Amino acid sequence: MPSLPPEPFRIKTVEPLRRTTRQERLELLKAAGYNIFGLRSEDIFIDLLTDSGTAAMSHHQWAALMQADESYAGARSYFRLKEAIEDIFGFKHFVPTHQGRAAENILCNLLVEPGNHIPNNSHFDTTGANIRASGGVPDDLAIEEAYQPATRHPFKGNVDLEKLEAYVQATGPDNIPFGMVTVTNNAGGGQPISMENLRAVADIYHRHDIPFFVDACRYAENAYFIKLREPGYADKGVYEIAREMFSLADGCTMSAKKDGLANIGGFLAMNDDDLFERAKQELILREGFPTYGGLSGRDLDAIAVGLVEGQDEDYLAYRLDHTAYLVEGLAERGVPVILPPGGHAAYVDAAAFLPHVPPEQFPGQALTIHLYLEGGIRGIDLGSTVFAHTDPDTGETINAPMELVRLAIPRRVYTQSHLDFVIETLAELYQRRESIQGVRTVWRPELLPHFTAIYEPLGDPATVSL
Repeated sequence: MPSLPPEPFRIKTVEPLRRTTRQERLELLKAAGYNIFGLRSEDIFIDLLTDSGTAAMSHHQWAALMQADESYAGARSYFRLKEAIEDIFGFKHFVPTHQGRAAENILCNLLVEPGNHIPNNSHFDTTGANIRASGGVPDDLAIEEAYQPATRHPFKGNVDLEKLEAYVQATGPDNIPFGMVTVTNNAGGGQPISMENLRAVADIYHRHDIPFFVDACRYAENAYFIKLREPGYADKGVYEIAREMFSLADGCTMSAKKDGLANIGGFLAMNDDDLFERAKQELILREGFPTYGGLSGRDLDAIAVGLVEGQDEDYLAYRLDHTAYLVEGLAERGVPVILPPGGHAAYVDAAAFLPHVPPEQFPGQALTIHLYLEGGIRGIDLGSTVFAHTDPDTGETINAPMELVRLAIPRRVYTQSHLDFVIETLAELYQRRESIQGVRTVWRPELLPHFTAIYEPLGDPATVSL
């Protein structure tokens, strides 16, 4: 088992966890339509559904909440956040939003027209859904190594530059309202993108007059990976690396619920004056006045402090080590995972875990069901339940490039013993993997189906036991 350094903090407040029986969990799954989103949080022992909005806030953040200004317009809390965003990201303008998908929604409503194409290394679920909802087509152009779970490439989040250049030429720059990269690449295993690749991507976009936006949810983790892995950056700090990253772009969207260490909030930032004015009007219509954007003053202050704390290199070293402990621990027990470890989660290769379950029977969803059933652990399927889509030209269903189960680790929440329990549960389940069967969809909506879909196991879950 890999070693795990001690946390660079001490625990000040605790929340009790309730243990349920296997029979109770089976009944709870049935009532939830075998969708882990339908489970109550008090029925979860270890919740690795997401790292979004689930961080434990620091004493500095809680203190900042008490200093918040709840004025409708022009609140002090807004200007404290404005100062932090301008300092870290360097863009001229920003509008606060209640979370990242709201920033994506505003950007897409303003720029995407039916038939437009938007390239990325990999669009995550809400990004792709917002593009599709505006009539656009999200396209993923990550390097080939991104789709090879066992390959240890240091920057599997990189964009395939040859593919991107050919894509722009074939699609036509006028049909690409903006281009993106996601740092780190959540859909591809939380893998980082290198500065060299970011610079080349920016060059391609800008040579063709295409605005370049970064999905910056986990920018600090990506910056720390650059410091650790990319030649020439070992002696640079995360703040300096982040400033260089964003200097290459024209704007960004961000969910501050990740590397902002806050429980809610996000923003859309840009340099373009006209886009900013239009974004403000869209914000007023959908989110709120430009100095609060759907957030309380308390939330604005928590983000302002969290953005700074998220760059602390002692914290980031712990964060990456924490994730690596889970990933390498699973790998040592034979569980197929994406390697090398990413920044925020372990990604189990569900296709390799359950090779007898085809994509149409959703191996990732089957595995999440059994992980909860056996250990009370909640993960999320990031396979074809999320990323399968219909080809607009042929009407054919295109399955996800990988069938994954993500185990996202909330920041500053779980200890080594929690991770050991996850490793043991998955390792024991792996020994009985042949008895796990797939699932079928009973009902699903068109966009973001995984949140509310209803499933049904093709076999009897009660027959799989540890």
